Amino acid sequence: MTTSNARDLPDGRVDQHVDRRRFLARTGGAILCGVAGAVVASAATGQRSSGAVERQRTSAPRVRLFLCGDVMTGRGIDQILRHPGDPRIFEGYVRSAGDYVAIAEQASGPIPRAVDPAYIWGDALAELERAPPDARIVNLETAVTDVGEPWPGKGIHYRMHPANVPCLAAAKLDCCTLANNHMLDWGYEGLQRTLETLRAAGMRTAGAGRDLAEAAAPAVIDVSGGGRVLVFAYGSPSSGVTMKWAARSHRRGLNVLDECAPGAVERVAREVGEWKRPGDLVVVSLHWGSNWGYEVPAEQRALAHRLIDDAAVDLIHGHSSHHPRPIEVHRNKLVLYGCGDFINDYEGITGYEVFRPELGLMYLPEFDSRTGQLTRLLLVATRTHRFRVERASVEDASWLQDRLNREARAFGTRIEPQPGGVYQLQWT
Repeated sequence: MTTSNARDLPDGRVDQHVDRRRFLARTGGAILCGVAGAVVASAATGQRSSGAVERQRTSAPRVRLFLCGDVMTGRGIDQILRHPGDPRIFEGYVRSAGDYVAIAEQASGPIPRAVDPAYIWGDALAELERAPPDARIVNLETAVTDVGEPWPGKGIHYRMHPANVPCLAAAKLDCCTLANNHMLDWGYEGLQRTLETLRAAGMRTAGAGRDLAEAAAPAVIDVSGGGRVLVFAYGSPSSGVTMKWAARSHRRGLNVLDECAPGAVERVAREVGEWKRPGDLVVVSLHWGSNWGYEVPAEQRALAHRLIDDAAVDLIHGHSSHHPRPIEVHRNKLVLYGCGDFINDYEGITGYEVFRPELGLMYLPEFDSRTGQLTRLLLVATRTHRFRVERASVEDASWLQDRLNREARAFGTRIEPQPGGVYQLQWT
């Protein structure tokens, strides 16, 4: 999730942090707006098929995952948890992380302080317990550190105090992917503390490490029946991940992949080939692309297809966009081009209301563990309110369904409501 601030980068790309700074300047720093509401509608899924095929699917061994987009537990979120860190931030128009709490409260009403670690997940926890997945995977877009210096020249620096890591453990996360454009906000010292804290809390990580070998290695999650889920994580320059943050053979950093560079697919194929064995499900988690808009660039779609066709990847878990983007099924393998934000402190910030960024999705795909093919995708629509995930209203869920169906026509997919307020993916 690149944030909503922006500036021109040295290579000519646009750092999208500038958008938010321009808005703040325009309004004198007072960002008041109603992004309030309640969140989450759920999801059921399945491909249209004959009854015979359906019977075969239900009897086949399966792997079920929980995936979502960016989870940002720093800044304002950190301030309402039990162990708020130093609130000082170094943004152009906001100087305290507490200001983000105030902005959200002006939009949505009072937010409690010193909340229980499970507070931010809200209704999502009940959804996960209803049919517990084999693995829970999120993109953590926050350094978990109380040490380090803000990366010089960077407009936004996210961090959560390490003592607040129980808020991640509350969701029983198996893997936090870290290859994104905020993981080195507090430098290499902050990255090291993040890795130590997450691993001490029992969470696997992917996409960052003490050297390139560790950053490129997958998180390995054992599942019932003897299979494994392998999670490889990459950060792309298209999302604002600078090549300066790339891990080297003797330097800490991130697993950076230039999606347009020659040999990108071959590199992933080599890394997957070193680890994958029969019965493994391979997830490639990619922080790529812009924050806003539904268009999927041709090069991203081509890369996704080639990773499936040529690199033995079973699922593309894409993130960085602040709202959900179209879903595709290529050769019965799932491609999530942009999962949208799931948890952040943006409540009350205006400027992109047309995209309804307060609405999100829980993605609950199921796979045939023998082939890695998608058999169902359950979708739970969500909306954040007072820094908490709640079940979406019928009206909000319907809006999200209509928008995604409109955008996904070119990809041959559609989501349909099911009993219980859930949604199911249909594909051709």
